Amino acid sequence: MTPIAFSLLFACALVLSLAVRFWLASRQVRCVAAHRDRVPVEFADRVTLAAHQRAADYTIARVRLGLVGVLLETVLLVGFTFFGGVQWMHEALSAMFGEGALMGQVLLVAGVALAGAAVELPITWYRQFRLEERFGFNRMTPRLWVADLVKGTLVSIALGVPLLAAVLWLMHQAGARWWVWTWLLWMGFNLFVLVLYPTVIAPLFNRFEPLAAGPIRDRVEALLHRSGFTVRGLYVMDGSRRSSHGNAYFTGLGRAKRIVFFDTLLSRLTGEEVEAVLAHELGHFKHRHILKRVLVSFVLSLGGLALLGHLATQPWFYQGLGVTPAGDAHGVALVLFFLVLPVFTFLLQPIASLASRRHEFEADAFAARQASASDLVSALVKLYEDNASTLTPDPVHSAFYDSHPPAAQRIGRLRGLSAASAVPAASVQTA
Repeated sequence: MTPIAFSLLFACALVLSLAVRFWLASRQVRCVAAHRDRVPVEFADRVTLAAHQRAADYTIARVRLGLVGVLLETVLLVGFTFFGGVQWMHEALSAMFGEGALMGQVLLVAGVALAGAAVELPITWYRQFRLEERFGFNRMTPRLWVADLVKGTLVSIALGVPLLAAVLWLMHQAGARWWVWTWLLWMGFNLFVLVLYPTVIAPLFNRFEPLAAGPIRDRVEALLHRSGFTVRGLYVMDGSRRSSHGNAYFTGLGRAKRIVFFDTLLSRLTGEEVEAVLAHELGHFKHRHILKRVLVSFVLSLGGLALLGHLATQPWFYQGLGVTPAGDAHGVALVLFFLVLPVFTFLLQPIASLASRRHEFEADAFAARQASASDLVSALVKLYEDNASTLTPDPVHSAFYDSHPPAAQRIGRLRGLSAASAVPAASVQTA
């Protein structure tokens, strides 16, 4: 392939991805706005018109803000490639540290990442203190926002810079198959972070308290027992410090798994509803969804690194993106690859979304067997309302982006599950 041909290919892919993004966004805005003044029949007895309209307005505002972010990211991408931003940084750092110096290459990658974060920063601030504030979700103070930013940056540096230096060293020293060794390093790093996150990283940002003794804890422990799950602890996180959104999640590996409930979730749901939500999360483990996703990510990362190993040896790859490096250009190859990869893989997003939605349906079915489908329906409706999730998304937009099924489709399936699949009432009462 020639540099010009690759430049045209990249430009066409970029224009296509932008056109699809804006087309999908316009569909979502039109669909949500068209259904704004009427609550869907299946939710009419549970969701007020005011709450439905709030969700519609919130969804539209988020879509529009997202488009601003897309435009800024695209401008930065074009500036780094066709307008010579990466070339300029490469030349400046080479002059400062010497051609191919490890420090210069680390700073090149870090500099590009920092520029991307700087462009995203105003969007993040506006989302938190304007959009979330307008719809009543924000509980974060500017001081806490800055503290999170500083701590997040320091954690990224502490973990990311050594990994980056190791990858660049392998690219230089490990020969033509450097990408195999890098893949092994990447797998080990991800597993290390999974172990480190619950006990070291997460507590830097939030407080975690053991779930207090009482009816909810009794229900949760009974559910874990009859489902055959072992966890290291049950915790409540102070999510209300930052937002009124509610959630629950698993973290950790093996027997070190933890269950974490947002305090906002516990304050809103009944004990039966908390049990049903947890049963859904247990369903993901029962069906090995987490393991499957990790394995898929490892396979894809191996393919991606192999592709990078090939592209890093092709002059047209650099020249087609506005760079003419001299000498060792592993840092340049790494930067260019991760800049342009999302453009070429964007249209594959629906495949990942489809797989995720199937997992959600499987987890819902497990929850209906282990707890109560009606309690999960009740919990989901409350969460949709509390989180201002639209009940009327555009089908195409949802199929492309959404990791969870649309509300009406998900609730419909849950209501259609046989009552016989639920745990007998006597079992629940003894919890």
